[in-house]
Amino acid sequence: MSNNKDSFNISDLEASLPAAAAALSPGDRAGLVNALKNKLQTLAGQHSDVMETLTPKVRRRVEVLREIQSQHDELEAKFFEERAALEAKYQKLYEPLYTTRYQIVNGVVEVEGVPTEAPMDQGEDRAAEEKGVPNFWLTAMKTNEVLAEEISERDEGALKYLKDIKWCRLEDPKGFKLEFFFAPNPYFKNTVLTKTYHMIDDDEPILEKAIGTEIEWYPGKSLTQKLLKKKPRKGSKNTKPITKTENCESFFNFFNPPQVPEDDDDIDEETAEELQNQMEQDYDIGSTIRDKIIPHAVSWFTGEAVQGDEFEDIDEDDDDEIDEDDEDEDNEDDDEDDDDDDDEEEEEGKSKKKSSTGPKSGRAQIGEGQQGERPPECKQQ
Repeated sequence: MSNNKDSFNISDLEASLPAAAAALSPGDRAGLVNALKNKLQTLAGQHSDVMETLTPKVRRRVEVLREIQSQHDELEAKFFEERAALEAKYQKLYEPLYTTRYQIVNGVVEVEGVPTEAPMDQGEDRAAEEKGVPNFWLTAMKTNEVLAEEISERDEGALKYLKDIKWCRLEDPKGFKLEFFFAPNPYFKNTVLTKTYHMIDDDEPILEKAIGTEIEWYPGKSLTQKLLKKKPRKGSKNTKPITKTENCESFFNFFNPPQVPEDDDDIDEETAEELQNQMEQDYDIGSTIRDKIIPHAVSWFTGEAVQGDEFEDIDEDDDDEIDEDDEDEDNEDDDEDDDDDDDEEEEEGKSKKKSSTGPKSGRAQIGEGQQGERPPECKQQ
């Protein structure tokens, strides 16, 4: 590839920025341009170093490979664009189904075939109160292994008021938003709690930040904090108990996600690693709700979805067992080869001594002796 083809005019970079960058402030835009310039210059230097080490023939082949890669990248970009459009299309088709599910779960409509008379073992009052499907979302979420670890016993009272969960895709900035709709309850004032994920790349899930709703707890009802009381020391002038609040584990901490400092220099490596793990766990919870709970809620409510997950785990375990079996077979083949070598040496010794025992019986004796000395774990293999 010629130098003219490889060269990149840095001065044209700002003009080639996408339209979205134009909305940035002049200072932010200048910072973005400088960052891109530095990145491009670094990459260009790395590429030129590699290409210079190649012979002319190999260099030309690599140039053609890069052209093929460019064609692939163009097709891949079209694939992501069409996939996003297809997902948006079917998301609209799902909406009427989700609406009907909401109406049935919350007793807004009644389905056909429901008995009008209450069973003898149920009181009339209980039958009248039992509208829709009680604790639908709480049960569905607790059945999922990832979410069950986040839901404490104290959380269950509030999650019984959860009426619906929805999600939508965000385009600018890229990402998605979860919405949790609650009936009026004695825990907090909010009727809707949201969790928004901003992604650096929507196709490859790289999380930039997450934003949650600030929950307006009623006095003394916060589930993310607990009140501790400590008796005053003997002889102390203050006879009143000392009280303090302490953070505690709760599903509702999900709406107060870990925040990334604006300046990376403010955190050390250990803190950065811990923050990374927290963000990954937070995204795992959000994507589980989006990809598993919302589209398949009734399967999680009944427990059928758990069986599907277990089968996936079993398949993975089977693959591991197959690999182990292959290794065991290879080890057994090696042992048998060693046995054969020992047999041949023993036969040669016996033939020299002109023993009356034939080769066949000699092999049998050696084989039996080695089997007797083999450790138990080898026998199991």
